[in-house]
Amino acid sequence: MAHFAKVVNGTVTRVIVADQEFIDTFVDDSPGEWIQASYNTHGGKHYKQDGKESSDQSKALRKNYPSPSWLYDGTGFCPPKPFDSWKLNSTTYLWEPPVAYPSSGKHTWNETDKSWDAVE
Repeated sequence: MAHFAKVVNGTVTRVIVADQEFIDTFVDDSPGEWIQASYNTHGGKHYKQDGKESSDQSKALRKNYPSPSWLYDGTGFCPPKPFDSWKLNSTTYLWEPPVAYPSSGKHTWNETDKSWDAVE
């Protein structure tokens, strides 16, 4: 069994588990295409079931395991952009703020000031 995401106009609409044969023979008249994804891929790396990085990175498919509303650009899956100021990391396909997250405490992003505000 494998995981497949239905992508319509660059947006994931659903994710299913199916055999490759099902995808190959499935008659789907709705728009979009089915793209294989790896459940154990995150940030451009493949991980084993125990959460440790896999020694076989050829299993890392399309940067991240997607969810509905995620984006797909032909290379990888990424979540929707959380804030206008954040940039997509081309290696991990995860969004990064213009200012690194503080090393201690809890914080929330302030898009107006482009900074992290402490949460008390």
